[in-house]
Amino acid sequence: MDRAQESTESLRHKCAACFKQFNKVEHLVEHMKTSYHSPHEPICDICKKHCRFYDSLREHLIGPLPKAECAKQFSERGCNLCLKIFPRAEQLTYHRATCQSLPPNAGGRFSLVNKRIQAESGQIQGESSNKSNISAIAMDCEMVGGGQDGSLDLCARVCLVDEEEKVVFHCYIKPPIPITDYRYDITGIKPENLMDAMPLKQVQERIQQILYNGEAIWRIRLKGGKAKLLVGHGLDHDLQCLSMEYPPHLIRDTAKYVPLLKSSKASNSLKYLTQSFLGYKIQSGTHDPYEDCVAAMRIYKKMRNEDHSQSASLSVGEFLPENVVYARMKQKDLEKMSPEALLNISQSDFYCWCMDSSSQAS
Repeated sequence: MDRAQESTESLRHKCAACFKQFNKVEHLVEHMKTSYHSPHEPICDICKKHCRFYDSLREHLIGPLPKAECAKQFSERGCNLCLKIFPRAEQLTYHRATCQSLPPNAGGRFSLVNKRIQAESGQIQGESSNKSNISAIAMDCEMVGGGQDGSLDLCARVCLVDEEEKVVFHCYIKPPIPITDYRYDITGIKPENLMDAMPLKQVQERIQQILYNGEAIWRIRLKGGKAKLLVGHGLDHDLQCLSMEYPPHLIRDTAKYVPLLKSSKASNSLKYLTQSFLGYKIQSGTHDPYEDCVAAMRIYKKMRNEDHSQSASLSVGEFLPENVVYARMKQKDLEKMSPEALLNISQSDFYCWCMDSSSQAS
């Protein structure tokens, strides 16, 4: 009888999201106040455990010490890219055909490596110009070295790609100070590539024209314009090297999106994210900015298409210092609630990209 009571007591103080257990109910309430569990977290399709990061969910399902029952079912019916588990193995076979991506240069598809750039416009011959109906643009920059030891990053190449993976803009850039290290093994950039390169000021104007759709910048910063979302990996660094700013609420950075971070809250590399979520390798030799743009865009679109509940999510650019509903309720009332009820009123502390899909539809 005592053991049964002890078991019931233990289950009563078990978090309905991450399954942590607490000796006292007030400890469970404090945990829920600070954990920000929500439907936007990665969730195991078998046991319904919430994980803060996809890396944590991957460990839960695959190892090195996975949960046995979940790992067994995942090995039979689970997708190793999106980590979803399907009712039947036939459904998994069909799903893999859509979840697995081919490298953007496979089968003779577009590559920047041997493409001639028009020095006058900075566009690639044969590729599309900017389209007003495109809602997101991916950007990637390649850096050469400046300064005495070549450690100063100077932007020498930039590529912008739309949601259809077509190049909107691509050019070489003439850095404002002398180059001391071309970093050829990584960038593939040679001195002759920069002989007729665009001045940085002109590049800035072209990129702003593409992203802002001709809107006044002050309107965009007040969230009132029709600017595009800017997608990329490590965009803070790219924008800094371009000497540009962009409204934070319009940036979708795969290096900062919470579910894509490591369990240590450090950023995963784009190379790792591409192999883990898209199923192919990039950056095996000289970096191709088009290839990196496409990878970042594909990862963003995959996260954007997640089917999450919209009821307890943040607005774009909003940050919650605490769970608002918890802050409004009395401690004694919270302690009377079941773990499931506590989970239902918990809110995410990051803006989930699935909200972009709902805003597009409206």
